[in-house]
Amino acid sequence: MMALMVHMKTVAHLRGKGDRIAKVTFRGLSFYSRVAENCEDVARFNEVFRWPIASRLDGNEMLEIQVYNYSKVFSNRLVGTFCMVLQKVAEEGHLELTDTLIDDNNTSIKTSVTIEIRYQSMDGKVGVWSDGEFLDVPDDRDGMFAFETDSLLSGQSHGSGMSPGQSLQGSIPTFRKAGKGVFSAMKLGKIKSSKDDHKRGDEPAVLDMEDLDRKAMRLAGALDPDTISLASVTAVTTNVSNKRSKPDIKMEPSSGRPVDYQINITVIEARQLIGLNMDPVVCVEIGDDKKYTSMKESTNCPYYNEYFVFDFHVPPDVMFDKIIKLSVIHSKNLLRSGTLVGTFKMDVGTVYSQPEHQFYHKWAILADPEDITAGCKGYVKCDIAVVGKGDNIKTPHKANETDEDDIEGNLLLPEGIPVERQWARFYVKIYRAEGLPKMNTSIMANVKKAFIGENRDLVDPYVQVQFAGQKGKTSVQKSSYEPIWNEQVVFTELFPPLCKRIKVQIRDSDKVNDVAIGTHFVDLRKISNEGDKGFLPTLGPAWANMYGSTRQYTLMDEHQDLNDGLGEGVSFRARLLLSIAVEILDTTSPELMSSTEVQVEGVSNISESATGKIDEFFLFGSFLEATMIDRKIGDKAISFEITIGNYGNQIDGVSKPLSAKKKKKDGENEEEESDLIQNSSEDEADEDGDLVSVSSTPPMKPVITDRNYFHLPYFEKKPCVYIKSWWQDQRRRLYNSNMMDKIADKLEEGLNDVQEVIKTEKAFPERRLRGVLEELSVGCSRFVTLANKDVNQAGRTKLDRERLKSCMREMDSMGQQAKQIRTQVKKNTIRDKLKLVQNFLQRLRFLADEPQHSIPDVFIWMMSNNKRIAYARIPSKDILYSIVDEETGKDCGKVKAVFLKLPGKKGFGPAGWTVQAKLELYLWLGLNKQKKDFLSGLPNGFEEIKSAKMGPCLHSVPPVSLVYNMKQVFQLRAHMYQARSLFAADSSGLSDPFARVFFSTHSQVTEVLSETLCPTWDQLLVFDDVELFGEASELRDDPPIIVVEIFDQDTVGKAEFIGRAFAKPTIKMCDEHYGPPRFPPQLEYYQIYRGNCTAGELLAAFELLQVGQGGMADLPSLEGPTDSERGPILPVPLGIRPVLSRYRIEVLFWGLRDLKRINLAQVDRPRVDIECAGRGVQSVLIQNYKKNPNFSILVKWFEVDLPENELLHPPLNIRVVDCRAFGRYILVGSHAVTSLRRFIYSTPDKTSNNWATAAKLMNGYMVLTNGGFQPRSSPSLSSRTLSRPAGDIIVNMDAEPSVRKMDTVVKLDAMSDAVVKVDMTEEESDKEKKKKKKKKKGGVEEEDETNERVLDWWSKYFASIETLKETLRAQDAAQAEAEEREDLEIAAEAADIKPDDLLLKGSKTKEKSKEKKSSKDKKKGHAADGSEKRTVKARVDELMVYDKELDSEFGNFEDWLHTFNLYRGKAGDDDEHTLDDDRIVGRFKGSLCMYKLPLSEEITRETGFDPSMGMFQSIPRNDPINVLVRVYIVRATDLHPADINGKADPYIVIKLGKSEIKDKENYISKQLNPVFGKSFDIEARFPMESMLTVSVYDWDLVGTDDLIGETKIDLENRFYSKYRATCGISSNYSVHGYNVWRDPMKPSQILAKLCKDGKIDGPHYGPGGKVKVANRIFQGPTEIEDENGLKKQTEEHLALTVLNHWEEIPRVGWKLVPEHVETRPLLNPDKPGIEQGRIEMWVDMFPMDMPAPGPAIDISPRKPKSFELRVVIWNTDDVILEDDAFMTGEKMSDIYVRGWLKGQQEDKQDTDVHYHSLTGEGNFNWRFVFPFDYLMAEEKIVISKKESMFSWDETEYKIPPRLTLQVWDADHFSADDFLGAIELDLNRFPRGAKTAKQCSLDMIRNEQELPTISIFKQKRVKGWWPFVARDENDEMELTGKVEAELHLVTAEEAEKCPVGLGRNEPDPLEKPNRPSTSMSWLLSPVRTVCILAWRHYRMHCAVLLAAVMGLLFMALLFFSFPSELSHKLFNTAG
Repeated sequence: MMALMVHMKTVAHLRGKGDRIAKVTFRGLSFYSRVAENCEDVARFNEVFRWPIASRLDGNEMLEIQVYNYSKVFSNRLVGTFCMVLQKVAEEGHLELTDTLIDDNNTSIKTSVTIEIRYQSMDGKVGVWSDGEFLDVPDDRDGMFAFETDSLLSGQSHGSGMSPGQSLQGSIPTFRKAGKGVFSAMKLGKIKSSKDDHKRGDEPAVLDMEDLDRKAMRLAGALDPDTISLASVTAVTTNVSNKRSKPDIKMEPSSGRPVDYQINITVIEARQLIGLNMDPVVCVEIGDDKKYTSMKESTNCPYYNEYFVFDFHVPPDVMFDKIIKLSVIHSKNLLRSGTLVGTFKMDVGTVYSQPEHQFYHKWAILADPEDITAGCKGYVKCDIAVVGKGDNIKTPHKANETDEDDIEGNLLLPEGIPVERQWARFYVKIYRAEGLPKMNTSIMANVKKAFIGENRDLVDPYVQVQFAGQKGKTSVQKSSYEPIWNEQVVFTELFPPLCKRIKVQIRDSDKVNDVAIGTHFVDLRKISNEGDKGFLPTLGPAWANMYGSTRQYTLMDEHQDLNDGLGEGVSFRARLLLSIAVEILDTTSPELMSSTEVQVEGVSNISESATGKIDEFFLFGSFLEATMIDRKIGDKAISFEITIGNYGNQIDGVSKPLSAKKKKKDGENEEEESDLIQNSSEDEADEDGDLVSVSSTPPMKPVITDRNYFHLPYFEKKPCVYIKSWWQDQRRRLYNSNMMDKIADKLEEGLNDVQEVIKTEKAFPERRLRGVLEELSVGCSRFVTLANKDVNQAGRTKLDRERLKSCMREMDSMGQQAKQIRTQVKKNTIRDKLKLVQNFLQRLRFLADEPQHSIPDVFIWMMSNNKRIAYARIPSKDILYSIVDEETGKDCGKVKAVFLKLPGKKGFGPAGWTVQAKLELYLWLGLNKQKKDFLSGLPNGFEEIKSAKMGPCLHSVPPVSLVYNMKQVFQLRAHMYQARSLFAADSSGLSDPFARVFFSTHSQVTEVLSETLCPTWDQLLVFDDVELFGEASELRDDPPIIVVEIFDQDTVGKAEFIGRAFAKPTIKMCDEHYGPPRFPPQLEYYQIYRGNCTAGELLAAFELLQVGQGGMADLPSLEGPTDSERGPILPVPLGIRPVLSRYRIEVLFWGLRDLKRINLAQVDRPRVDIECAGRGVQSVLIQNYKKNPNFSILVKWFEVDLPENELLHPPLNIRVVDCRAFGRYILVGSHAVTSLRRFIYSTPDKTSNNWATAAKLMNGYMVLTNGGFQPRSSPSLSSRTLSRPAGDIIVNMDAEPSVRKMDTVVKLDAMSDAVVKVDMTEEESDKEKKKKKKKKKGGVEEEDETNERVLDWWSKYFASIETLKETLRAQDAAQAEAEEREDLEIAAEAADIKPDDLLLKGSKTKEKSKEKKSSKDKKKGHAADGSEKRTVKARVDELMVYDKELDSEFGNFEDWLHTFNLYRGKAGDDDEHTLDDDRIVGRFKGSLCMYKLPLSEEITRETGFDPSMGMFQSIPRNDPINVLVRVYIVRATDLHPADINGKADPYIVIKLGKSEIKDKENYISKQLNPVFGKSFDIEARFPMESMLTVSVYDWDLVGTDDLIGETKIDLENRFYSKYRATCGISSNYSVHGYNVWRDPMKPSQILAKLCKDGKIDGPHYGPGGKVKVANRIFQGPTEIEDENGLKKQTEEHLALTVLNHWEEIPRVGWKLVPEHVETRPLLNPDKPGIEQGRIEMWVDMFPMDMPAPGPAIDISPRKPKSFELRVVIWNTDDVILEDDAFMTGEKMSDIYVRGWLKGQQEDKQDTDVHYHSLTGEGNFNWRFVFPFDYLMAEEKIVISKKESMFSWDETEYKIPPRLTLQVWDADHFSADDFLGAIELDLNRFPRGAKTAKQCSLDMIRNEQELPTISIFKQKRVKGWWPFVARDENDEMELTGKVEAELHLVTAEEAEKCPVGLGRNEPDPLEKPNRPSTSMSWLLSPVRTVCILAWRHYRMHCAVLLAAVMGLLFMALLFFSFPSELSHKLFNTAG
């Protein structure tokens, strides 16, 4: 019996006196010691604890001892803990030791413990538990036995080959815990043997499988299949053996390959923009592409609703790093670029990582990059979606638009990012670089070299850092390959940033163009943590290793892209020392620089030791095998080179020491070296004094293996390489990564297993998942224990410390969660839990990725003729050695199969898939001082050959080669049975596959099977004399892998590669018995890979048999005849091939469709051949495909022998051939049905009359409600509840609707807004009213407006869309509630409380606003509580709006008629195989049915059984039939723009067969969301014309019209489907009005026909509104109103009730298609896989031999109603005064008011000017008149106008009705000054104040709280409203008040009583009574001056006047004096 015994002796150095107790734990099972009473410093326990164990002790397992102070009353207090790894015990079996304990803080305390441990194993055999083992087990103190069977049995890590888990339970009856299964995680043959087996002599280190199996049999009676996990698909990838590690399967580098992306951005509107009277434009910029919206004039809240599409074809990494930038620019025009208001930045990756890859209706916050002290500059509302190939973007249906007005709650930020983001500085410090290429390869350097001949021109490096769309550069260091910068690049960006990566690139400065030397990306998520205990981004100082192209100095570097960070680097380029820090800025501090320009500053040098102590590392590699070398390089000698950093690189690496400074290394300086030399210990220096690294193997000529491949003849002599290198010792980082990686690997393997168990439908997948979770939680706690000891602080950066803390927290919580989830894994929850656990896996992988590099990766290059051919890159952490097993890299000291691949772009596509070489490689990397163990993992049996140059004394010199003297001879048998779903490699759409099997240096091929994708080779390949080197026992445990390559044979040229699979053989040694359970081996499926994609599966088995002394004779004989027909080919022997049974396969041949031409000739006489497992049947010939493509004989059958195991069923091939003249047959196309399972006939269950089990008829749609499951069909049924069966079942539809009143208005999103009135019963209405009264401050109740006249089809449509949103919301609520309940259960389980005791607090289902809690929830019947009856029925009858295609809702209507696509041509090699659509050459319609013979007679005895139809009874005839097809097109959304202006002019084209309807003249101008509202009638003849194509084209004035997108609908399947998709069943029957019945057959006729077809009893109409069908009774109303309001009796309502619940009828019930609108994606063949928009539509079909249907329903778009808004501006008050009076300096304003309706700026109207207002009062009495067209339902104004003078026609816009009023100050010679504005949304604006005094700023600020009114309801409103503007601090200020009257009249009313503009006739307004001061000085200057001057300066004027008169008098006097004088004088004289 295996057991572990621990003798607990004493615990010493205890403090104080007291009772002590110890607890010893191993494998989760704890024992308590007795209580040592009253002991002082020493407690003597002297007790032995024994654990019987069922699996080998693993060296990694832990023993834990905890010592407590014991207390009878209180809980025990922990003194300390002692943990030890049992590696030594596992190796030696006995150990005695005394060691100290550690306390809670992991610090060591004085207390010590002395123990002795013994481990007895019985030669590694699994022991049997005997009941007695447990009888002496002491119980836990609290009487609970704490022990999980699984963990004890299966061991902590890999345990034994298999713990016979489940089977062991039978023999441990005592501890069988309810609901806990034991299930081990082991695979057969995965045995973990101890590391030092070869030192132990003869003891077999391996469990004996047969013994194991026999024991298991004895225990359980039979081997339980669950205990062995499945190898199958994961056969090779999940090898957990000791000496070999997993090969990497993916061959092609995934990144770096360009892919198509489309980014769709809708800019809806902007709000709260900062600035006065702006003309804003939004600029959308992605990378270098810019697009602008139109300009909106004079508004701070522009409404755009413009849609932009950006198309890209770039690699994913490049795409996700691009920055999306939204900027708002003010007054941009042709001449000036405008001023920036604010910007918002986010990278594409952030959007792509959102759910559905999109943000929908979110508000982006604008910030000003020039001024970081300023706050928010406004908001832009937008939708952003990133669509990759094959992504389907579902536009979420939002609830009300009013929710989105809550800007704060809908910000454009990912989950978890705070709303208030702060500015932060990002400091990227660049210290120095080393190891740069030593030669410059730029153009200038080459020119220089040509002229001067100078050869060693060094590079001129600088570092460029890119982050968030900004770049910073350091200075250039001239001619240096060890540059030192010591500079920092500083970015200022909002924190947390919405850009994930910082790109750091070393570039070579050059006069012509700079080239990248290397690139490194820093992922901010990995260097920060946003949790409560998180930390800001920090990194380093640490070295970043850069990889890129090889160092071949040629003029043009073909792999330059690799240096830019695209694709996987193929060589080490350089390492850069950098650090990153982030500082959050305090924007209030005055000395802050406010710009966000990138700064570059100097920083001080960093000390040498900051990045860790430099240590000497030793890398050893041994090449055990080199095979599969591509034949192109097979003629030259080949060598392999291994490099780590620049060490080992033959071109410019460091390999030889030069002198005493032997450790000189690129980039280390002198002092460092001398330190290094002093540090190295003496003996070490002596020992390897002259150790020269050997980095490459000696060249060797390859030898031919077969036509395609060569191998190197190493045989027993294996070459070795070794390299010494010097790096900073930062192994701790890698160790932690390794531990997490290993946990993740184990988890991934376990999850693969669980999925495999589910896929193959084996029993008990939940047990396997529990085992996986158990393993995970053990792994996590082990990580925490081991990482805890990492306390040494030297050389650790802040990130190291923080990361360690957060990793430990994460791992701890993950372990806890895993434990909790483990308890909840039940059979029905396994899928959900699996998803949760997959999240753990991603989390683990994310944590394990270490952002701070230390040792660079190792590269292996294959060199031929001195050229580098192919490479492999191995992360150094994977091969790093540690003393602790968990920390060791997964490939360290193990043999790994490595596939070499071509570098860079050469590796893309088919060229990269062929293996260049396959190596069996052994690698070991560790500190030089630890290297004594470096050979221990090699297969045993070798001798070391040292280099001849070395002296004999150096015993520690590594070998240059190993020589194996032990070799084993084997025979390999490859049982190649079949392959399925292979890749189509020929133009016929088929392949001619053969398989080539490689093992070691041997290869063989199967025969070629022509023209098939599912070959059954049934061939045994025997490889004789396979020589393998090493010990036999090890090989048994660890065989090399087998590679199977599948090729397509071509008549000309080389065979084409199809795919590759990997397998492990089952091994039998010569001393083992060949018999069950391991032999003969089982056939298994192996996944075939082609590049990164899967390309089919291979069904095969492989066995490797050792050839002993007796030679071949001892091997099991290859009995069975060689197949005489097939020549010397051995078939797979009987024991291995599957057991067969007889099946009959019936085939329904219906018809062929859409066959394309073959070789330019049309298909005329096709036939279908069906083949399965060598048997088959042919259809009859279709005589004339054009006239009738259907078959005349419908059903044929054939019998075939198929495997019992359904999973092994071969595929069924369908081929269509065309029979041409002269007996020629041409293959048209083929289809392989890979799985026949869905066609297996199962007898109908007679008990399913009880319709609780009929849930499967309802699409299996189960919704979790209130913790339980409730079956319900699609969402359309969510409200119709299912009653419980009890004989006759009564289904009640409320016959007497209660009195209803109206309330609640619901508004929809921008494109589909409608006012939907939702009614409720009287009492609810009253309640609501009371509620409203309480909170109402004068809000108006809405009056009942909905009468039948107003309602039309659109009312119904909008009401239905509202319902759809409600349903989705209710589903979310139900889901949230279920999740919450589950969380509570988890919590409750953890705390042992019943969930019922917990109140459901904080339920997520609480809605934000009270409005949502209105009756709408009740109307939906609370999807969250399905048992409630649907109490309220809406007055508006509804239809079903599907947000997807109808086909996907109803299983493509393949209920009995299936469509098989026929393929021809080579398959495309795109990643997602999306090009398969191009290969479709037609479709075969039919079906299959297979069943085991003989069939029970019950079926054939049934009445009316037609034997010629087999299982396809009661299917319709397939004769041609004429059908009237009526297509209704409602609208299209989000169309891809087709014109340069970013819009399209869409119109509809409908094609069906030869008929085509083009609706070109009714195109809709410049609209991406057109509402068509049209119906089209087409007559068609099925089956010839059954594919309907609806296309949307873009109308162009010149040139051909472009296709925007199209959708195709197969009408035939719909027409014949049991779901009755011909004409949807409406929810109510009505003979007139908008809801008129469309189908020519009335409900009662349809019901009668269904009952007759289904052979069921009924319908029986009874009194009292009842009807009985089968055993169900339905109730419903019996009266109907006709047009005249007369009521009459009818049975139609009752019949319709039954039809709406038809799926509830047993046996024949199906969900009938309801009246509906479906949403179909539009696709464009030029852009495969990317949606170009969506179209909403539905199709009705009416057979022409039935009565003709009525006229089509009118769904034409609602015409907008014409209104006239009359706005009278009476007065203004308190307007701020802007001007100074011209003479007096007084403040005054010349006031006028301007107004317009939004969108009609050109129609703006101004009042006259009130001049010289000195108080801010203005009197106007002025009328504005605004005519407009308005859509009531959508609450939008409709404007039609030409976009520009060059536009051909008018464009229609829909915008919200908003009235803008502004107050201005008029200036004569300069521009008028804007003073303030108010914008009123006419649907909801605050009621005006009664007086100017009551009018205040609060009316705007608190708009949400105030009662609002709608002008469309009030019609006339008068009051005072405030004018506001923003001051320089962005604060709102009151700039005036306006008294206005708004009067809304309809166009008819306006015509009856017209009014004049301004104060004109008719109905003129009286002139305002303005003060006399109010006039313009230009018009009456004198009066103005008089008034102004006289008022203030009367006295001055009088004095001035007198003075002026005086002066005038004097002047006249002087003037006339001389003349008078002379006159007098001369007159006297004369």
